[in-house]
Amino acid sequence: MLGDWAAFCLSCGAVRRWFEDSESEVPEECPQCGGEMLRRCRSCNAPFSSAFAVECEECGVQLRPAELFGTQIRKS
Repeated sequence: MLGDWAAFCLSCGAVRRWFEDSESEVPEECPQCGGEMLRRCRSCNAPFSSAFAVECEECGVQLRPAELFGTQIRKS
């Protein structure tokens, strides 16, 4: 199993899946580019289940731009 929740890099888009009991193992910085790894909503602190999330599933606040490297981020 890959993990219940997703974290993604705000700079390069790298993704890491995680479980509640292993959240402390998710790095603060992206191992690929050094950018910030976001794993919880900054507004309500909710985790997100999709690596393609652009809005928080709980409060609706924007987590990141809906485009990465000129390509629209689409939920699969």
